[in-house]
Amino acid sequence: MDNSPLFWVGFNLFVLALLLLDLLVFNRRDHVVSMREALGWSAFWIALSLSFNYLIYQWLGKAAAMEFLTGYLIEKSLSVDNLFVFLLIFSYFKVPPQYQHKILFWGILGALVLRAIFILVGAALLAKFHFLMYVLGAFLVYTGIKMATAGAEPDIDPDSNPVVKFLSRHLPITSQLHGSKFFVRKDGLLFATPLLVVLVMVETTDVVFAADSIPAILAVSRDTFIVYTSNVFALLGLRALYFALEGLMRLFHYLHYGLALILVFIGGKLLVESFIHISMAVSLGAVGLILVASVVLSLLFPKPEEEAASE
Repeated sequence: MDNSPLFWVGFNLFVLALLLLDLLVFNRRDHVVSMREALGWSAFWIALSLSFNYLIYQWLGKAAAMEFLTGYLIEKSLSVDNLFVFLLIFSYFKVPPQYQHKILFWGILGALVLRAIFILVGAALLAKFHFLMYVLGAFLVYTGIKMATAGAEPDIDPDSNPVVKFLSRHLPITSQLHGSKFFVRKDGLLFATPLLVVLVMVETTDVVFAADSIPAILAVSRDTFIVYTSNVFALLGLRALYFALEGLMRLFHYLHYGLALILVFIGGKLLVESFIHISMAVSLGAVGLILVASVVLSLLFPKPEEEAASE
């Protein structure tokens, strides 16, 4: 499609308006997000995403709409791994529930900027160097296998995070929270609060996950606008999805392996695309089937109680 600057400016202004509405109107006060509120917002973001998908269908046709939907499903499903890590980070730092929404808001705002850069650079490289498609395919297959064999329980170690280490060396950090503030002044000196450390952990964790999700979506579509918008809509609903699934995430223990299988499938599709054409409809169906099967298997074969209790 014609990636006119007008499309990019208009879409980003729309997203910025939604974020400002969220921060300054609906969530201007720190509060604990209830399950009902989280489910309501999740339904809103999903409906908005599907409405935009319909606009793409009307505007650009069926092929572009299927690319958007496939990219949206991939990013949304891979985001569940992000949510599980966010849960571990909040638990590790003992972040009160009423401050978690603010951290996720700024974390996702930063993620939108970083992912836009990744997408534009990645798409430009793929357009110029076709052989990188095979490198990308092999990387996705390797990442999927590594994800499946590494286990579903990631390690949270702030001391090994280079950005956190840099922050702690160059900026004094208070030992206690100061409400929802990221910075405070004491005796004329600027101090960071533990909430800033948590925000840095969330941002750097998302960069790591973007190394998997961005290549997976670029493998589905070469259109930077489609890739970017599907990524943005998946991220916009991430906070609501976190609070909606917070108590259920540990139940979906097979989903981690389903995500690994999706990465292997998308990577394999790239490796064989010169010999075997796999339509977008088949790709979309495969991704959806894997996700549904992962959730159903998790519910049919739950973890033993003693194993779940030890996590």
